[in-house]
This record gives sequence, structure tokens and C-alpha cells, in this order.
Amino acid sequence: MSAKIQKKFSHLNTKGDVVMVDVTKKLITERSASAVGKISLLPETIKALRQNSLPKGNVLTTAKLAGIQAAKKTAELIPLCHTLNLTWVNIDFNIEPDGIGIISTVKTRQATGVEMEALTAVSMAALTIYDMCKAVDKNMLITGIELKEKKGGKSSHATAYRPRMGIITISDSLAAGKGTDISGQILKEGFSGAGCIIDHSALLPDGSSKLNTILKKWIKAGIELVITTGGTGLGPRDLTIDAVEALVDERLPGVEQALHALGREQVNTAMLSRLLAGKKDKAIIICLPGSPAAVKDALRVLIPAIFHAFHMLKGEKH
Repeated sequence: MSAKIQKKFSHLNTKGDVVMVDVTKKLITERSASAVGKISLLPETIKALRQNSLPKGNVLTTAKLAGIQAAKKTAELIPLCHTLNLTWVNIDFNIEPDGIGIISTVKTRQATGVEMEALTAVSMAALTIYDMCKAVDKNMLITGIELKEKKGGKSSHATAYRPRMGIITISDSLAAGKGTDISGQILKEGFSGAGCIIDHSALLPDGSSKLNTILKKWIKAGIELVITTGGTGLGPRDLTIDAVEALVDERLPGVEQALHALGREQVNTAMLSRLLAGKKDKAIIICLPGSPAAVKDALRVLIPAIFHAFHMLKGEKH
């Protein structure tokens, strides 16, 4: 039962206790959200509001400030929300014949989204209007508070296309039958979970002359994305990068830089590991270190952003 709970609810642990989601290792990206809502008012209240003649003063200015302040304090109001450094909060109002429409926009550059901040901003703006107008209007109704748009994080890079894949693990010890191919399994589970078809895999010793032969054969057979893991260090047997560099038509430095940047955030010695991302014909080859931790970090960078590359290869819009 506890395993099912863990899979279904991100805010519960295996014991069923409430927990905060750990976003420590999520990518720092620009994120935004927009929410809307409405408060219904009597026509005479709308008229008084337009004339700025309500007893408590300027309603919309007060409501706007309240909404902005509420967005900044969302983590204090909702127990499991993360404290975020917001870079922009805005509240707009549409004065309608029967009420006021409220639109919030919130932006940040953090590891998690700002949906709750946007919704909280609209809610508090509506409540403030209610408080400012309650002396003259007993029929107010707050309705339609909902999230209208969310941008940033993985969802902003989602693309429909999923390439055919092959995964190659390169390790002397694993090829000799010593140990379990954990990194290869992590890659298979990660990309399979993202919807990719992984119908080719191989296990080779370090420096194997078969590596490029396999790569050419797979690409000719229609494999579009090949990930290798292992053989990227500085040792005399770490020859993966040298072999694949001689095969690719061109490097993809942006992918390499993104992988290196995240790796260095986790451990300083990542700077000693070599990486390669390159294009061969209509396929992409990415060479990763052999450690499970490095492979897990790479999945965070590559999924789903790398899938967009195949739209670009087909000449579609960036």
C-alpha cells in the first residue's frame, strides 16, 4: 500500500506522512504563470469604484498591492510550497458591467514553478476588493479562480517526437561479467519513461574497436539517438571520446556545456570528465561518464530538451 501511495502522491512519503517535494536537483530555469478570477459586484458599486468614492478609498490600487504582497508570501500561507525569489509580479483588472476580472502574472528563475503564487495573488486581490466594498455591497461573489498559463521547466520544452534509441555501456569490468550495468539501466528507464523506443543496446570493454562499427551500423539501420556511458575519463583505457570524435560530422557544444555545467554543480571533479555530443548524418551521439550519478544528472539535462533537436534536423521551427 505504501509503495502505491509513494507513486501517486508526490507530497507523501512511503509511510503516508506529508513531506515537502525535494527540488534541490531540478534545473534552474525561467518560469512564469498566469491566473485569473472574478468578483461580481452590483452596478452601483462599479460606478462608485470608477468614481473612487467608496468609503475605504482606492480599491484597485489597494487590491493590486495586496495581490503582489500575497504572491511573495505564498510559501508562508501554503505549508508545502517552496520559498521562491520572485522576479516579477503584476496584477491587472478588467472592469466589467457586473464585476471585476483579475489577471495575475508571476515570474521567477528558480527550480520550481510559480502556479501557486499566481493563484494566491488573484485570490488575495479578490478578497481585498471584497473587504474594500463590503460596506456598500452585500452580494459580492468570488468565482472562476484558475490557472491560465504555465511556462518554464521541462514542460516548456516538451516536443511530440521521440527518436529510436540505442544505448552502449563501455566498461572493462562489466564486459568481463563483473558487476551490474546500473548506468545503462538508468538510461533505459529514463528514456523509456519519456516515451522513447530503445531497441538496440550493447556492452563493450573500454577502447573496443567495435564501438564505431556498431555506431555506423545502428545509424544506417535508423537509430536516431545513441547514448554511450563510460570511458570518458583521463585514464589510458578511456578512449570513448577519441573514437566517437573521429566519427561525428560536427560537435554540439551547447549540449556538452549544459551537461558539464550541471555536473560541476554537483561535484567539482566533474570538470575532469570528458563529454561529447555530436551529429552523424541524421543521428545524434552523446557520450556520458560511466557513474550512475552522472547519468542521472544527464537525464535531467537531456529529457525532454534533446527531443527538440530532431524537429530541427527535419527543418521544422526552432
